[in-house]
Amino acid sequence: MMVLPRFHSDARASHSSEAKVLLVGSSGGHFRGLRDLESFWRESDRVWVTFRTATTEAVLKDERKYWAFGPTNRNLPNLFRNLRLAWDVIRTERPEFVVSTGAGVAVPFVVLGKLFGARTAFVESITRVYDLSLSARLARPFLDSIYVRWPQLLERYPQAIAIAPERV
Repeated sequence: MMVLPRFHSDARASHSSEAKVLLVGSSGGHFRGLRDLESFWRESDRVWVTFRTATTEAVLKDERKYWAFGPTNRNLPNLFRNLRLAWDVIRTERPEFVVSTGAGVAVPFVVLGKLFGARTAFVESITRVYDLSLSARLARPFLDSIYVRWPQLLERYPQAIAIAPERV
Protein backbone atom coordinates (compact mmCIF):
# COMPACT_ATOMS: atom_id res chain seq x y z
CA MET A 1 0.00 0.00 0.00
CA MET A 2 1.33 3.41 -0.97
CA VAL A 3 1.63 6.32 1.46
CA LEU A 4 1.80 10.00 0.56
CA PRO A 5 4.84 11.03 2.65
CA ARG A 6 4.73 14.82 3.09
CA PHE A 7 1.08 15.41 2.16
CA HIS A 8 0.14 12.42 4.28
CA SER A 9 1.99 13.54 7.39
CA ASP A 10 0.87 17.18 7.03
CA ALA A 11 -2.67 16.02 6.41
CA ARG A 12 -2.74 13.66 9.38
CA ALA A 13 -1.64 16.44 11.72
CA SER A 14 -4.95 18.20 11.10
CA HIS A 15 -6.77 15.25 9.60
CA SER A 16 -9.45 13.60 11.65
CA SER A 17 -12.06 11.11 10.62
CA GLU A 18 -14.24 14.19 10.04
CA ALA A 19 -11.95 15.56 7.29
CA LYS A 20 -13.44 15.10 3.86
CA VAL A 21 -11.26 13.70 1.08
CA LEU A 22 -12.26 13.86 -2.56
CA LEU A 23 -10.62 11.03 -4.54
CA VAL A 24 -10.60 11.72 -8.28
CA GLY A 25 -9.37 9.45 -11.03
CA SER A 26 -10.27 7.80 -14.27
CA SER A 27 -11.18 4.14 -14.22
CA GLY A 28 -8.63 1.35 -14.72
CA GLY A 29 -5.10 1.99 -13.46
CA HIS A 30 -5.88 5.48 -12.18
CA PHE A 31 -8.71 4.08 -10.07
CA ARG A 32 -6.44 1.32 -8.79
CA GLY A 33 -3.87 3.95 -7.86
CA LEU A 34 -6.45 5.70 -5.69
CA ARG A 35 -7.38 2.42 -4.05
CA ASP A 36 -3.68 1.82 -3.32
CA LEU A 37 -3.73 5.01 -1.22
CA GLU A 38 -6.12 3.41 1.27
CA SER A 39 -3.83 4.08 4.23
CA PHE A 40 -4.38 7.80 3.57
CA TRP A 41 -8.17 7.80 3.09
CA ARG A 42 -9.37 4.72 5.01
CA GLU A 43 -10.58 6.58 8.11
CA SER A 44 -11.71 9.70 6.27
CA ASP A 45 -15.06 10.95 5.24
CA ARG A 46 -14.47 10.33 1.55
CA VAL A 47 -16.16 10.88 -1.77
CA TRP A 48 -15.10 9.35 -5.09
CA VAL A 49 -15.22 10.72 -8.63
CA THR A 50 -14.48 8.26 -11.42
CA PHE A 51 -16.00 6.73 -14.54
CA ARG A 52 -18.83 4.25 -14.26
CA THR A 53 -17.63 0.76 -15.18
CA ALA A 54 -18.53 -2.69 -13.91
CA THR A 55 -15.42 -2.61 -11.69
CA THR A 56 -15.98 0.85 -10.21
CA GLU A 57 -19.67 0.10 -9.60
CA ALA A 58 -18.77 -3.12 -7.76
CA VAL A 59 -15.90 -1.67 -5.71
CA LEU A 60 -17.71 1.54 -4.80
CA LYS A 61 -21.16 0.05 -4.20
CA ASP A 62 -21.14 1.15 -0.53
CA GLU A 63 -19.15 4.37 -1.07
CA ARG A 64 -20.31 7.90 -1.84
CA LYS A 65 -19.46 8.59 -5.45
CA TYR A 66 -20.10 10.72 -8.50
CA TRP A 67 -19.75 9.45 -12.04
CA ALA A 68 -17.57 11.58 -14.31
CA PHE A 69 -18.01 11.99 -18.05
CA GLY A 70 -15.65 10.19 -20.38
CA PRO A 71 -13.72 10.04 -22.50
CA THR A 72 -11.68 13.00 -21.31
CA ASN A 73 -8.66 12.88 -23.62
CA ARG A 74 -8.84 16.13 -25.53
CA ASN A 75 -12.64 16.00 -25.52
CA LEU A 76 -13.86 19.57 -24.97
CA PRO A 77 -17.55 18.76 -24.42
CA ASN A 78 -16.65 16.31 -21.63
CA LEU A 79 -14.15 18.76 -20.19
CA PHE A 80 -16.99 21.26 -19.77
CA ARG A 81 -19.34 18.59 -18.43
CA ASN A 82 -16.70 17.56 -15.87
CA LEU A 83 -16.02 21.19 -15.01
CA ARG A 84 -19.72 21.60 -14.20
CA LEU A 85 -19.64 18.33 -12.23
CA ALA A 86 -16.55 19.53 -10.33
CA TRP A 87 -18.31 22.81 -9.49
CA ASP A 88 -21.37 20.96 -8.17
CA VAL A 89 -19.41 18.31 -6.25
CA ILE A 90 -16.95 20.69 -4.63
CA ARG A 91 -19.64 23.22 -3.67
CA THR A 92 -21.79 20.43 -2.20
CA GLU A 93 -19.11 18.29 -0.55
CA ARG A 94 -16.60 20.97 0.51
CA PRO A 95 -13.58 18.62 0.61
CA GLU A 96 -10.56 19.49 2.72
CA PHE A 97 -8.30 17.40 0.45
CA VAL A 98 -8.49 16.65 -3.28
CA VAL A 99 -6.26 13.75 -4.30
CA SER A 100 -5.99 12.56 -7.89
CA THR A 101 -4.10 9.99 -9.89
CA GLY A 102 -5.28 11.45 -13.22
CA ALA A 103 -6.07 11.42 -16.00
CA GLY A 104 -8.03 14.21 -17.69
CA VAL A 105 -10.88 14.14 -15.19
CA ALA A 106 -8.41 15.38 -12.54
CA VAL A 107 -7.87 18.85 -13.94
CA PRO A 108 -11.25 20.52 -13.25
CA PHE A 109 -11.44 18.97 -9.77
CA VAL A 110 -7.92 20.02 -8.78
CA VAL A 111 -8.37 23.55 -10.11
CA LEU A 112 -11.75 24.13 -8.46
CA GLY A 113 -10.71 22.28 -5.31
CA LYS A 114 -7.77 24.66 -4.89
CA LEU A 115 -9.93 27.70 -5.62
CA PHE A 116 -12.35 26.53 -2.91
CA GLY A 117 -9.49 26.20 -0.40
CA ALA A 118 -8.78 22.46 -0.45
CA ARG A 119 -5.28 20.99 -0.25
CA THR A 120 -4.48 19.29 -3.54
CA ALA A 121 -2.21 16.41 -4.51
CA PHE A 122 -1.51 14.52 -7.72
CA VAL A 123 0.09 11.09 -7.81
CA GLU A 124 1.73 10.64 -11.19
CA SER A 125 1.47 7.32 -13.01
CA ILE A 126 4.32 4.85 -12.72
CA THR A 127 4.50 4.90 -16.52
CA ARG A 128 5.67 8.52 -16.52
CA VAL A 129 9.45 8.29 -16.37
CA TYR A 130 10.77 11.37 -18.20
CA ASP A 131 7.95 13.91 -18.23
CA LEU A 132 4.73 14.62 -16.39
CA SER A 133 1.43 13.65 -17.96
CA LEU A 134 -0.59 16.34 -19.67
CA SER A 135 -3.07 16.25 -16.76
CA ALA A 136 -0.30 16.80 -14.19
CA ARG A 137 1.20 19.63 -16.23
CA LEU A 138 -2.19 21.37 -16.53
CA ALA A 139 -3.00 20.90 -12.83
CA ARG A 140 0.50 21.74 -11.58
CA PRO A 141 -0.09 25.44 -10.76
CA PHE A 142 -2.96 24.36 -8.48
CA LEU A 143 -1.16 21.52 -6.68
CA ASP A 144 0.20 21.57 -3.15
CA SER A 145 2.00 18.27 -3.75
CA ILE A 146 2.94 16.19 -6.75
CA TYR A 147 4.27 12.68 -6.30
CA VAL A 148 6.50 10.96 -8.83
CA ARG A 149 8.13 7.55 -8.90
CA TRP A 150 11.29 8.01 -10.96
CA PRO A 151 14.47 10.03 -10.31
CA GLN A 152 14.39 11.34 -13.88
CA LEU A 153 11.19 13.23 -13.03
CA LEU A 154 12.72 14.62 -9.84
CA GLU A 155 15.55 16.07 -11.91
CA ARG A 156 13.07 17.90 -14.16
CA TYR A 157 10.60 18.79 -11.38
CA PRO A 158 12.57 19.35 -8.16
CA GLN A 159 9.43 20.44 -6.28
CA ALA A 160 8.02 16.91 -6.74
CA ILE A 161 8.13 14.36 -3.95
CA ALA A 162 9.53 10.91 -4.62
CA ILE A 163 7.62 7.78 -3.79
CA ALA A 164 8.93 4.32 -4.54
CA PRO A 165 7.63 2.62 -7.67
CA GLU A 166 5.42 -0.34 -6.83
CA ARG A 167 6.65 -3.74 -7.78
CA VAL A 168 5.21 -4.75 -11.11
